[in-house]
Amino acid sequence: MSAAGDRLQSTARQAALALPDVSHGSPFTPALDVYKVAGKVFLIVTDDPDEQIITVKCAPEHARAQERGYPTIIPGRYLDKRHWISLGPGPGITERLITDAVENSYDLVIERLPRRERPGAR
Repeated sequence: MSAAGDRLQSTARQAALALPDVSHGSPFTPALDVYKVAGKVFLIVTDDPDEQIITVKCAPEHARAQERGYPTIIPGRYLDKRHWISLGPGPGITERLITDAVENSYDLVIERLPRRERPGAR
């Protein structure tokens, strides 16, 4: 396991858990740590020591710009490649970039929820 990969995954997990009403588990396989809000996935952390990536939801135009700007950001590994990106450790992948990607993914999911299902709407 690379230290950079550990930091990427740890930063993503911390950012996700700091958001309101987040749950997480391994519903697909023990190697995927899945984070949800209102039952909707917004972050997947891959627990494979040979492939330390996170996968987040991303607006298609922003996703393509991210992929062009960073060699270790690729179309989403597990989901719709237009709406999801996977980030691996590498040049320019900072804690701020990771946190922003997780928060943006969360926000995209929240925006699609009916108002009554959004965090804090109770």
